[in-house]
Amino acid sequence: MDDGFRDLFFTAEDGLRLHARDYGSTDAARLPLVCLPGLSRNARDFHRFARAVPDRRVVALDYRGRGGSAWDPDPANYTVAVECRDLLTVCAALGIARAVFVGTSRGGLILHVLAAMRPELIAAAVLNDIGPEIEGAGLSEIRDYLGRSGAYPSFEAAADALAGIHGATFPALAREDWLEMAQAIHAERDGRIVPDFDPALTAQLQAIDFGKPLPTLWPQFALLAERPVLAIRGAHSRLLSPATFDRMAAAGARTLTAPGQGHAPLLHRPEVLGPVLAFLDGV
Repeated sequence: MDDGFRDLFFTAEDGLRLHARDYGSTDAARLPLVCLPGLSRNARDFHRFARAVPDRRVVALDYRGRGGSAWDPDPANYTVAVECRDLLTVCAALGIARAVFVGTSRGGLILHVLAAMRPELIAAAVLNDIGPEIEGAGLSEIRDYLGRSGAYPSFEAAADALAGIHGATFPALAREDWLEMAQAIHAERDGRIVPDFDPALTAQLQAIDFGKPLPTLWPQFALLAERPVLAIRGAHSRLLSPATFDRMAAAGARTLTAPGQGHAPLLHRPEVLGPVLAFLDGV
């Protein structure tokens, strides 16, 4: 086990190689925690958070086309439905019949689908800056900055680029936070620092007609909210609106606002980590 975790590999239904990090546990009697990253992110996003969770097995997944998982030769498979099936494959391979889930952004959408497909698998859920209704303006911003992602000569340069793009909505972050983020979501290839995901992933965002209302997942959220749910919103988020956040609370979710952060909040920061760990202790 390296740096507190071991790398695990799985075979998806269609034969694609999937990767996850397993942080193990000293208490196998506690429900495992399964962490699901955002659209273009990977398991490394959860490293500091996973190391801070006491006495509970933590598994962080790389979706196909991200991190240590193989790129899919058919980009049409980069969908929430396929990624939910991949999640089921990983849980089955690890013998996880019931777990607590943390879903950041895209990961939270997968949890909405999972609540409809396999509700018995979910003991509780943390939704990190995501809900059943997404703001088109926020999603279009994600489309635009992913489309501008390029190659950098160093991780320091990548950190500067991230701070330049997101700094206004993350005033709480310091220089070391941006560098850590750069190292989590980039990889070195051919001597250059590049985003650690298949560029074909962005095609689905380019195809969205933002002139039309985006679909919502309120029926699926109602199923999810039948068990304990903690909903987190970045104070400066443009993807999860205050109105949707309030409606989630009215439907039974506990809520937490991450001060000084946008989309999506870093879970290991003290002002977020403490309440999340308290929520996990109550599950």
